[in-house]
Amino acid sequence: MVSEQQAMQSGAGATPKLSVRNLSIRYGDAPALTNVSLDVREKEIFGIIGPANSGKTSFLKAINRMDMFNSNMRVEGAIEFNGRNVNELANVYALRSRIGVVFPLPVGLPMTIYDNVALSPRLRGIKDKTELDIIVERCLTRAALWDEVKDRLSSLGSMLSGGQQQRLTIARALSQEPELLMLDEFSIAVDPVTTMRIEDVLKDLRHEMTVILVTNLTQQARRLSDRTALFLMGECVEIGDTEDLFTGKAKDQRTTDYIEGRFG
Repeated sequence: MVSEQQAMQSGAGATPKLSVRNLSIRYGDAPALTNVSLDVREKEIFGIIGPANSGKTSFLKAINRMDMFNSNMRVEGAIEFNGRNVNELANVYALRSRIGVVFPLPVGLPMTIYDNVALSPRLRGIKDKTELDIIVERCLTRAALWDEVKDRLSSLGSMLSGGQQQRLTIARALSQEPELLMLDEFSIAVDPVTTMRIEDVLKDLRHEMTVILVTNLTQQARRLSDRTALFLMGECVEIGDTEDLFTGKAKDQRTTDYIEGRFG
């Protein structure tokens, strides 16, 4: 019988924000993920670590229905967001409005810094300039970018440095007011100082939304994630409380070997 404390630690009895069952992904004949099942809880930071080509990015794409953009991508299994199968939703764009995504390399929209962040609120019907100003400042501040761009909001976002463009991408994702924020190795285009500033932002966000953090930096997962999964060669090897995995309590030796740098 599970004790009350054990139930709280395991999330037993709580409806997961995201539930994945028997997820398999293929690109043509090449498998990317095989039979992955996991739950992501409400308002946790869920870390995913693993070597390149382990299926981490494909996992995020399947959640956000990006297979629609790739005729070669085949997704099998069930992905439930807020209890609803994402593959059965008629309005995919409504789904994406609730799930913010930040990929490794920044993709700035061909518009001003201000308009990059204001686009999503405008699409939600917000037209009042004062309200938009508040949203833009809040999102840029939370993405650790406001102080650097507040005097040039009318400049093109594409003129920013790589690290600044990545933070603009994060601000744009936050402007959606997502319930789930997915970050795929956001540190690649960001310097170490800025990385730490964004990490502080993510720590604050865990009180407001669910975060999935894919990272090739195992120590970043340790700093931020409540629980962490190891993906390896298309398999979800293990999921556990992050501190347990990093303090010798992993159940699978491959997890320990990867965390300690023996491969990857």
